[in-house]
Amino acid sequence: MSEGVFILAEAVAGALVLVGAFFLFVGSFGLAKLPGLMRRLHAPTKATTLGIGSTLIASMLWFGLVKGDPSFHELMITLFLFLTAPVSAQMLAKAHILRSRETQAQLPATGCDAAWATLPGAVDPKAPPPV
Repeated sequence: MSEGVFILAEAVAGALVLVGAFFLFVGSFGLAKLPGLMRRLHAPTKATTLGIGSTLIASMLWFGLVKGDPSFHELMITLFLFLTAPVSAQMLAKAHILRSRETQAQLPATGCDAAWATLPGAVDPKAPPPV
């Protein structure tokens, strides 16, 4: 490959690393400073996922194009993060809703016999919260 392709690949990888570092910083800052679980939940699942994803893609591009040693480990890690972060965030949010009576009282009616984040008949909304 020509020298111009190497320079372009390094520039793209460098830009992705900078974008990733920015998102990682914003996600970490949000996790530390936002009040309450439901607000803090967005910081690691959104910003940090984008940050680590762009950093891993930069690594994949740099090693594949500049070093000539392609690796798909970074792609697999990125896909795993993009698939698991939303699922874990939803599970944390559901657990928070089920454990917090104050949060349940603020939510609108579901329109059926089920409470929020549950299947119909799975949880009695009038029962005391679990200990």
